Amino acid sequence: MDWTLVLIQFLNGLQLGLLLFLLASGLTLVFGIMDFVNLAHGALYMVGAYFCATLTFWTDSFILALVLAVPLTAIVGFLVEMIVARRLYPRSHLDHVLGTFGLILVFDTAVQMIWGPEGVAIPLPDWLNGQVTVGEVVLPSYRLMIIGGGLLVAALLYVLVNHTRLGMLIRAGASNRTMVSALGINIQLLFAAVFALGAALAGLAGMLITPITGASIGMGNEIIIVAFVVIIVGGIGSMKGAFIAAILVGLIDTLGRSYLDDLFKLGMETEAAETSAPAVSAMLIYILMAVILAFRPQGLFPPKVR
Repeated sequence: MDWTLVLIQFLNGLQLGLLLFLLASGLTLVFGIMDFVNLAHGALYMVGAYFCATLTFWTDSFILALVLAVPLTAIVGFLVEMIVARRLYPRSHLDHVLGTFGLILVFDTAVQMIWGPEGVAIPLPDWLNGQVTVGEVVLPSYRLMIIGGGLLVAALLYVLVNHTRLGMLIRAGASNRTMVSALGINIQLLFAAVFALGAALAGLAGMLITPITGASIGMGNEIIIVAFVVIIVGGIGSMKGAFIAAILVGLIDTLGRSYLDDLFKLGMETEAAETSAPAVSAMLIYILMAVILAFRPQGLFPPKVR
């Protein structure tokens, strides 16, 4: 086995896992605290990507565009919460699904009207567009930046959730939002702040992936399904669970697509292995979710509830 290639695939899986964590962390906060099913979370991922692409061309700096696009996406999330989501909180989950599905259509149409149907690609600066050589391993600089940035954001979220007043309110709201409201906390302001934070994190994930895949209409509609898998596996409302589950899902998906056919060849003919491996690898994360739901339906690391 080529261990250099295994290391590269491992880093690719880690990169995917950290991007999923950025997307799923905001989703698990919104779902865990507000009990709000937000299918439009992936649309905010798309909006962040387009904001970053536009600002990159305007400022001629990808890093500056990231810094500016994150608060812009948070503002969009705040407006969505204030105008749409706030009216859906008291309703059933079915109403949440229908309402946020409508938001997906609105965002997709708005993006097409503003940016056109073709999509947008972001050019990277030279210092991010190169490669880093570690021994005999050659790694793309930008992928290392995504991994480093994802770990930094994860660390900052840990500090925010566990060592700040806002984090205390977030954890309390995830455990018992009725009690938090009864203690005099402005629950609407807390909900708006959490929703805006989730939008910023989703947008950041979209911004980071855009130089690799480009920004396109509906780019968040598929990955949001995987993000829901992550929060179900990790435990709804748990940041620790979202982080571990996202890394696990990213590694399983990447390594499964790369090496499952070799594993199948040990017990079946080559043609059969190459035919069945892609189908099974596409189902691996859903098989993982089914196993977790069967044996630990609350998720791997559910938030503490009194």
